[in-house]
Amino acid sequence: MHKVVRAPGAPTRLYLQHHWGVYRSDDNGDTWTPIEKGLPTTFGFALAGHPHDRDTAYLLPIESDGFRCTPEGKLRVYRTTDGGKMWKPLTKGLPQANALETVLRDAMDTDECAKPGVYFGTKSGKVYASADAGDSWKCVADGLPTVYCVKAATVGGGSPAKKKSRK
Repeated sequence: MHKVVRAPGAPTRLYLQHHWGVYRSDDNGDTWTPIEKGLPTTFGFALAGHPHDRDTAYLLPIESDGFRCTPEGKLRVYRTTDGGKMWKPLTKGLPQANALETVLRDAMDTDECAKPGVYFGTKSGKVYASADAGDSWKCVADGLPTVYCVKAATVGGGSPAKKKSRK
């Protein structure tokens, strides 16, 4: 198993990414349903849940255990908004040529904002951020050592889910 995340507001729903597939459980892990339609590969490490929507999750696939880089040299985050029935590639602002990147299991996270930010770091030392739930991306850091872990936090007063913008 590479990564398991619990869906918010649905304590028995889990999303799972491992060597042989991508799955969802609605009974706290007793049974698993494959949810791979629309993904270029089922192998990968990075997986994050949406902080407010049980049906939305983010995944960053890599080619295989033997070639641990993004498929076709394109850096794409995939998002499902229907509990894994279909995945859509999110590419705006991400390199789509010669991007042979690896994103490790704890190197993706979301924040708690109403329209959540999504963040991931690469083995080559880059950190990408999306302030609009994955619709567009920016490289916010480059030249770091391997990014093993990314954790998002909201700083400031008030409830993160009610915040409308980032400062």
